[in-house]
Amino acid sequence: MFISIILHVAYGQKPKTRSERAKKVKQDSYWDKYGKQAREVINVLLEKYADEGIENLEDAEVLRVKPISEFGRPLEIMKMFGGKEGYHKVIKEIEERLYQTNGAMKR
Repeated sequence: MFISIILHVAYGQKPKTRSERAKKVKQDSYWDKYGKQAREVINVLLEKYADEGIENLEDAEVLRVKPISEFGRPLEIMKMFGGKEGYHKVIKEIEERLYQTNGAMKR
């Protein structure tokens, strides 16, 4: 929210809701590099962000909560992204894409 206010004041950009941000990131072809099931996990994480905010994404315990836990145990889910390091990289990519200041998504 704070970032949205800064963007609105400094750059005259209309503040976006978490739902609007999540929807835009979900539609980004950037995620095509991941397998189908991994993309489904990303979509569920984005839904969780839209409902609850960024803090929950940063905590790997989110993988133990339904509906994400339905994809497997935390380590199994992380393996979809190449392991623990790969999973944390995806979370960072999600955050970067959610809060990019310009309208264009970077590749």
